[in-house]
Amino acid sequence: MRISWTLVGADRLTPAARVSPGAARISPLLNAIMKIERIVSTRLPTPYGEFAIHGFRESESGQEHVVLSMGELTGSEPPLVRVHSECMTGEVFGSLRCDCRSQLQSAMKRIADEGRGAIVYMRGHEGRGIGLVQKLRAYAEQDAGADTIEANAALGLPIDARRYDAAACMLRALGVNRIRLLTNNPLKMAALAEFGIEVVEREASLTEPGPENERYLRTKADQMGHHDLGHLFE
Repeated sequence: MRISWTLVGADRLTPAARVSPGAARISPLLNAIMKIERIVSTRLPTPYGEFAIHGFRESESGQEHVVLSMGELTGSEPPLVRVHSECMTGEVFGSLRCDCRSQLQSAMKRIADEGRGAIVYMRGHEGRGIGLVQKLRAYAEQDAGADTIEANAALGLPIDARRYDAAACMLRALGVNRIRLLTNNPLKMAALAEFGIEVVEREASLTEPGPENERYLRTKADQMGHHDLGHLFE
């Protein structure tokens, strides 16, 4: 089954079947005034080279995010950008259930190789926005045979509850409004465009599947419309 998706303002990317006919569409103009403040910028030496790291805070929710940047982001040529959702299980503990850690490391390396670009690291996106403990509950459902979409549905949770308005605001705060986006996810492209970020090119972000994450990646490709992943299984 392939799911049809609807972009509902900035608040949620939701399967179309679960959006009521009268669901209010939030104006991008209204969300553009969302207050997010850059608190600090400093350097971050990494195995891939030295990045600048910028700490941001949303004034209403207090949610904090960071942007890693390298080189000059403004200019005539759009920089390579990855908008990356936090994943404690993958990035901290090395879980093989997903490819989040590999995607983050690959993005850092690609930006370092180019000498220019940014990674917008979104806190509060754990488990596609459902939170850490709920993600673990979804893992238990998957261990019982569900795929990632079925697991969330069984728990009464949205398939994808992430917001990208803050990502757009942070990019604009850094003087960026045109990007080459490193993603397989068409919803990220649509969401960023909703808030005035022009995606002039999409570049694939592919990692080698393994036995623990193959079904996860197949679900992204077959049911969530993610680009390029199908080639991994040919």
